[in-house]
Amino acid sequence: MGLMPEKIGKYRLVRELGRGATAVVYLAENPHYPEPVALKHVRFDDKARDEAKWNRRLLKLLKAEEAVSKRLDHPNIIRIFEAVVERDQAYVVMEYFPGYTLERYCSFQNLLPVHRVIGIVFKCCMALDHAFRQGIVHRDIKPANILIDDQDNVKITDFGLALNISKKVDTDSTFIMGVGSPAYMSPEQIKNYPLNQKTDLYSLGVVLFHLLTGRLPFRAANPAQLVYKIINADPPSVSQLNPGLPAQIDGVIRKALEKDLYSRYKNGAEFAKDLAAVRYKIVDDKEVPDDTHRFSQLRKQAFFTEFDDIEIWEILRICSWRSVGEHITLMRERDADQRFGIVLSGRVELSIEGRRILELGVGEVFGEQAWLDHLEHRHMMTVVTLEPLTYLEINPAALSLATEEVQERVRREVSTRIVRRLADVARALSAHCEPATRGDYTATGGLDLQLVES
Repeated sequence: MGLMPEKIGKYRLVRELGRGATAVVYLAENPHYPEPVALKHVRFDDKARDEAKWNRRLLKLLKAEEAVSKRLDHPNIIRIFEAVVERDQAYVVMEYFPGYTLERYCSFQNLLPVHRVIGIVFKCCMALDHAFRQGIVHRDIKPANILIDDQDNVKITDFGLALNISKKVDTDSTFIMGVGSPAYMSPEQIKNYPLNQKTDLYSLGVVLFHLLTGRLPFRAANPAQLVYKIINADPPSVSQLNPGLPAQIDGVIRKALEKDLYSRYKNGAEFAKDLAAVRYKIVDDKEVPDDTHRFSQLRKQAFFTEFDDIEIWEILRICSWRSVGEHITLMRERDADQRFGIVLSGRVELSIEGRRILELGVGEVFGEQAWLDHLEHRHMMTVVTLEPLTYLEINPAALSLATEEVQERVRREVSTRIVRRLADVARALSAHCEPATRGDYTATGGLDLQLVES
């Protein structure tokens, strides 16, 4: 990192605000303008092999940013004052907004109250509506491009990547293939179809989903699977992920995330109108704090090691936290009840026909056989507490409403523990069994076959 220059053009630099792969943003002062400005500075490096091609692309973006800004004048869109392109550098001078991106409010621990989220997204709707009426589509709406301050003032940034839909694509210098963040892309953007304002409304719907739940509507292990889900899968219900949300918000997000363009919101004003209707029905703006103590207890459990934080919060919402005394029968063999439990403190005894089989402690699962037995769904063992017990009770009916990721993680953890328990039981049983037959062992661990000539 080099030293900060004192001046760029007529602007005196005050301090660095941020740094990206291609540009550095400074807080700057204009001798002819009373308010501070933000200056995005790009320095060209002639040494790089493909720098000329990259520079040409940057120049297009910078010129596009200036051209777009001249047509956009809205309180929720960052204003751009000028763009200057020189032989060895270029810079864009824009409105300075002392806020931070919405990214900080996308994790479950930092979620904003629902009324604030609706107010923020409402302002974004109106900004995008204004842009579209000027013939501009942003194409990269995501939390990183939306700024907010402590008073919930909102500014959308980076309209330089915008597509001027009033011009033909093949002659439009702002059209850059591959623009956009995959997790927030609309199905038509992924398919590289022609875009209109509805692509921004879809992306804003994803942002709204993220701010309300702390997770994205579509998650996958790899980009190909993510693309498939965005194009084909239905998103989960936000009120299912966060029961504290008003039920009406489900319909709004469902319409924003419609894959069928004709069913999606036709403009930002329509989206904003429905958000206002939901906001009107929220009587109490006070949020009930989540039980962070229970979350921290589950976070420490080996069972939940592979779970994301948001998935643990989801588990807490769909499961029941139980505490009982000693010598209490929790489950009886042959009962048709699929609920099962995870021991959080204390111990339980498992028995069959009055004979003790084994004892389980903290982190172990009990009663899961009825859930996994798809024929009878009956408990195979009786479960009795040996001491005061705290456990997490999982009802399969509630679990079936959880996200696919949570269901899969629970099934995988339960299955792993059953397999290990069977191995332990088999090992204990082997102590009372006859000696095993010894066979020859091959290096491959399999059969050693030979051809025999007849």
